[in-house]
Amino acid sequence: MMKTIRIGGGQGFWGDLSDAPITMAREDNLDYICCDYLAELTLSIMRRQQEKRPEAGYARDFITALKGMLPYIAEKGTKVITNAGGMNVKACVEKAKEAIREGGYHLKVGYVLGDDVRELIPQLRAQGITMKHMDTGEDIDRILPNMVNANVYYGVEPIVKCLEDGADIIILGRSTDTAMFEAPLIYEFGWKLDDWTAKATGILAGHLCECGAQATGGNYDYDWEHVPSPENLGYPIAEISEKGSLVLTKTKNTGGLVTPQSVKEQLLYEIHDPSKYITPDVVADFSKITLEEIERDHVAVRGVTGTPAPDTLKLCVGYLEGYRTIAYLPYSWPRAYDKAKMAADILDKRLAMKNAKIIRKNISYLGVNALHGPLAPEIQADLNEVVLRYAIMTESKKEGLKLTPEVAAVSNLNGPAQGCFFGGRSRPSEVFALWPTLIPRDAIKLTTFVEEV
Repeated sequence: MMKTIRIGGGQGFWGDLSDAPITMAREDNLDYICCDYLAELTLSIMRRQQEKRPEAGYARDFITALKGMLPYIAEKGTKVITNAGGMNVKACVEKAKEAIREGGYHLKVGYVLGDDVRELIPQLRAQGITMKHMDTGEDIDRILPNMVNANVYYGVEPIVKCLEDGADIIILGRSTDTAMFEAPLIYEFGWKLDDWTAKATGILAGHLCECGAQATGGNYDYDWEHVPSPENLGYPIAEISEKGSLVLTKTKNTGGLVTPQSVKEQLLYEIHDPSKYITPDVVADFSKITLEEIERDHVAVRGVTGTPAPDTLKLCVGYLEGYRTIAYLPYSWPRAYDKAKMAADILDKRLAMKNAKIIRKNISYLGVNALHGPLAPEIQADLNEVVLRYAIMTESKKEGLKLTPEVAAVSNLNGPAQGCFFGGRSRPSEVFALWPTLIPRDAIKLTTFVEEV
């Protein structure tokens, strides 16, 4: 009988439902559960947390989920792979080990270090590595004084090494999301690292599962209002055979759906050129993929191919771009929109009187154009209520604070019928920006560890 590996996507982002992987572990029978917590700027937030508390800097949600999963993964032999380690992999590992000991389980925890290269940036620059911005071509030097984090997206090899060394739970930093799903297939099936189409199958499985419920009826454009039991959506599961066939389904005994339409929406999500989906492991070609619903909530995905991996790795540098200060001011009928626009005009003039140094400003109106901006049609009706959203970005917190005392006062400077203030007193908050670039593969060294608990 042909061997098939079942891999679940238990988390789609930091802040996703912590009970989703627990439900997956309890209700289904899986070989692996992969939990993705990291987006590009998540690491900047985690770095700031770590600066305030050295023991922080990882996705603590994972420890909550792990505690709920442990009885089921220990009983069923399900392995867990996650990038919850974020900026503090070792702290996450210690908390995971603590949870395992408290539960009375005996498991091996693997982890990978080396993707955090912030301290290496000056050395890399000295070696002549320019780290030009991938979109603009600008050299990186301008933003280095404001650098918060610098993390390399690495691929499958160190994760496979942890599996080879017997790890039951693997905690990573900034691996690619897809590598977490690809690694078990290379390990289980013995696929060669230069079997590009096989590796592309692993990438495809990961891409379809990495965003959690987005593939199973969540964030679903096609028929969102008829998705069964959205309060209990099943998360995605990829079933991959040794020969590379792939079927997408979802957790048993849950809501949601898996249809060609839901798979298409996730398939095209965040991939740029479908014929060249670039990862550290392989360049996958999704352009000739076909989908077939073989039974309810089971979609066969065929036709992916791959070509050799690039010579470079992607490096994402997070840096402090400035400070954002936002005010929300609600107005009611009659002429709510006019009152809100007048409030914005008053704030403009008050900040000009203070000589506020504003980098960018955004004025929008909830219920009118806050989402669609200039594409929104002009409102003719006399609306029941409108909320002014007045946002500025400044280089310093001091400049941002110039808006703070103006917000409450403006309610007494224009038309009546303003409601309560939304979100309390306006305060400047940090804005992180992303600097995507490429570095040579040999510029970093990744190290794997496996520890018995």
